[in-house]
Amino acid sequence: MKIINYITLFLVALNCSCTSQSTEPNTLSEKEKNDGWDLLFNGKDLSGWHLYNSDANKSAWVVSKGKLYCDPNSDENRCDLVSNEEYENYELKFEWQLEKEGNSGIFINVKEDTAIAQTYFSGPEYQLLEDSHMDFNLPLKKSGCLYNFTPQLNAVRTKMRGEWNESRIIQKDGVIEFYLNGHQTAKMDLKSSAWKDLVSKSNFKQYPDFGKYTKGHIALQDWSRGVSFRNIKIRKL
Repeated sequence: MKIINYITLFLVALNCSCTSQSTEPNTLSEKEKNDGWDLLFNGKDLSGWHLYNSDANKSAWVVSKGKLYCDPNSDENRCDLVSNEEYENYELKFEWQLEKEGNSGIFINVKEDTAIAQTYFSGPEYQLLEDSHMDFNLPLKKSGCLYNFTPQLNAVRTKMRGEWNESRIIQKDGVIEFYLNGHQTAKMDLKSSAWKDLVSKSNFKQYPDFGKYTKGHIALQDWSRGVSFRNIKIRKL
């Protein structure tokens, strides 16, 4: 009898512990608050974000049921969404889903300037790709890659469609690290000669501002298939 009571008490304590540590999507736990995390998406509206090089109020980006969604069927303004603030040394984490054959990405160190027509003219990309996309087997385009530059450091599969993938980006003194579902997928020193050499041999060499900054906006890519984000959180390092 005592053994059963001990087991019951243990299960109750475990459940209480798990409940106290869990949080609703797009909220911060007490631990996250104490560790310096801030929400970049509040789950309710587009506060803290705007269209790249635009002051338009309406766009293909909508908030529904706690998700930030880029509607591929929208007739509103189609453009990448960028953070209002610029970031330099930080850790960013976010969850994402793609629809069938989806393709999207997160750009970092984006320089917003009317002389720079697109976010990817300046910002390197954390690639997002759905498994059924035609480019899925190309090593430089797999999810978590430093797009078009380095293959995954560790082979990682995305989760089943409809499930949330978890990603993380760390940038410290120009060194970036990408993670997908708990595994490191990329690392690069954006101040290094190796990075400059890679850019000089890539298609991005035609964009004079590409990859030159270690501080800038974070951008979410608009694309021809639906993409959803939630739990976008950041802390400065």
